[in-house]
Amino acid sequence: MFWLPVALAAYFILAIVNLLDKFLVDNVIKNSRAYAFAACSLGAFILVLSPWFLVWPGWSLFFYNIFNGFIFAVAIWSLYASLRRGEASRILVFVGGMTPIFSLTLSLLLFKESFNMSEWVGMAFMLLGVLLIAFLPVSRSYLARVFAKLGFRQDFKVGGIWIALLSSFAYALYFISTKNAYGLQPFMSAFIWTRLGAALAVSLFLLKPSDRSAIWQLFSRSTPGGNKALIIFNQAFGAVGFILQNYAVFLGSVVIVNSLQGVQYAFLLIISTILAILAPKLLRESFSWKIMTQKSIAVIAIIIGLYFIAL
Repeated sequence: MFWLPVALAAYFILAIVNLLDKFLVDNVIKNSRAYAFAACSLGAFILVLSPWFLVWPGWSLFFYNIFNGFIFAVAIWSLYASLRRGEASRILVFVGGMTPIFSLTLSLLLFKESFNMSEWVGMAFMLLGVLLIAFLPVSRSYLARVFAKLGFRQDFKVGGIWIALLSSFAYALYFISTKNAYGLQPFMSAFIWTRLGAALAVSLFLLKPSDRSAIWQLFSRSTPGGNKALIIFNQAFGAVGFILQNYAVFLGSVVIVNSLQGVQYAFLLIISTILAILAPKLLRESFSWKIMTQKSIAVIAIIIGLYFIAL
């Protein structure tokens, strides 16, 4: 069960990183592709570890690793695009709730993975917690309520919900495929090749003039030094969490590790609720006692799920 504390540490870090992501896409980087470019290109700095960890896997695994990197680039870009369309806690919980569902489906279909009753019960409780957050009450029609409380009030007609679903599916596919890659080659070597693939993928954003201009502005002197430092810090801190998350996948079940994302959103909800009270304009989170009660019940469900998974 060594993978469990590794996963919990990863998700605590990623909860903080996600809140900073929301702040940055709302206040600093208006173009989600530019932010995805920054995230993946900065992530490519892990290549400095190549002399110690990188090994040539053969052409088939090389292209497989690069393909996994492309999938990750799609996942992170669509996540940032979703964050621009709604509240951090709701978007992230929705994406995090759908990712284990997609992971479970892909694992059952592709790898015939099996789970014991305790793990099924734990995943069910964690999914319940996620759904309680995703479907917070509002006084609208059912369909409008679903999309509105996921944060897509103004973007429903332009397909905002599909971007979040795309992110969920891409993350699930990424973790399933990298789990397979880690079984065929050393962990760090596969991870480095994947980060190279992600950097190559986001380089395609340079082909569109408007995206190229946004990326250039991000790295130019016009961006305040404090914002640049915050971006670099957030990506470096996120890289630590992401490596730990991938290592947990390497050590344990990809579906269970993904299900543990519920813990990340428990951390996120606690932090975002505190910020909603103390600094409501910082992340633009809504707050009421009714919402707080439902969020608390969701956190309890997530904790119960974690207990059953850890048995």
